[in-house]
Amino acid sequence: MEHNMEHIKLISGTANRSLAMEVSKYLKMPLTPIEIHRFSDGEIYARVLESVRGCDVFIIQPTSPDVNANLMELLIIVDALKRSSPARITAVIPYFGYSRQDRKAKSREPISAKLAAKMIETAGVNIVMAFDLHVPQLQGFFDIPSDNLDLIPLYAENILNKKLKNIVFVSPDVGGVARTRALANVLHAPIAIIDKRRPEHGVAAVEHVIGDIKDKTAVLVDDMIDTAGTITKAASTLEKHGAKDVYVLATHPVLSEPAVERLQHSVIKEIITTNTIELPKEKKIKKISVISIAPLLAETIKRQHEGTSMGVVYEKLYAKIKNRLK
Repeated sequence: MEHNMEHIKLISGTANRSLAMEVSKYLKMPLTPIEIHRFSDGEIYARVLESVRGCDVFIIQPTSPDVNANLMELLIIVDALKRSSPARITAVIPYFGYSRQDRKAKSREPISAKLAAKMIETAGVNIVMAFDLHVPQLQGFFDIPSDNLDLIPLYAENILNKKLKNIVFVSPDVGGVARTRALANVLHAPIAIIDKRRPEHGVAAVEHVIGDIKDKTAVLVDDMIDTAGTITKAASTLEKHGAKDVYVLATHPVLSEPAVERLQHSVIKEIITTNTIELPKEKKIKKISVISIAPLLAETIKRQHEGTSMGVVYEKLYAKIKNRLK
């Protein structure tokens, strides 16, 4: 494959067109026109409106709410492309829906994350890119190359810009400890863990805190906020245990009802998230600030096309943070 930008085609589904347009701007290339509409019975139609023959095609389509419709739209776009003779199809899925159903916790349950991965692969995708998967081992559900892109340098930079004092990074549950520790290590900060019991789906019972948070600025780190039940209860627990202020870092703002109301009335000072999922106007409250992943995604797409490593980019980002900490 010739590694020049003329052979890249960037396509956006309807799930997060604003992110795709931002990436397009960074890459200085237009989005490839595509017609997408739904028939009266809900069926999805997609047609790519220019030739992609021999091209390296990147589709930006998170499988965010409505998860089923956006996943199906992605599969249909891929099928349309596959029948148009591109050299390679990369599905850029900033938020991977069904990622929480990654194992059988009870008998006769599905492993929906594996099913979704298999559908994407079977449709004809050659490479998958995602951000901050719910658990890293989801990459193993794909038998094609997959990237789980790291946002820790962006978060570290954001925290440094806020000039917060006496920080402790907090995992809202045991499962998020690795994510929390990775960020804490970059900024040379301690960590704490919320001991959480979940009696049933969507219900979180927060018990106590492991670690020293008294009179500190607590930063809760998670991959997503759905109904915000877990994160707001965790924030309340941190406040009760003596935390001075509570911030939240969460990559994917799913924000199902009644998340926005819960966050609005919570003790959380600020929720720092990203644009992996496009936030509608009614969810853009003052407490929420959004970091754009577009520059990092654009660089990743460029390097994927060129066949060069992202390691150099991350080394520079971490070196910049290290210099600021001196």
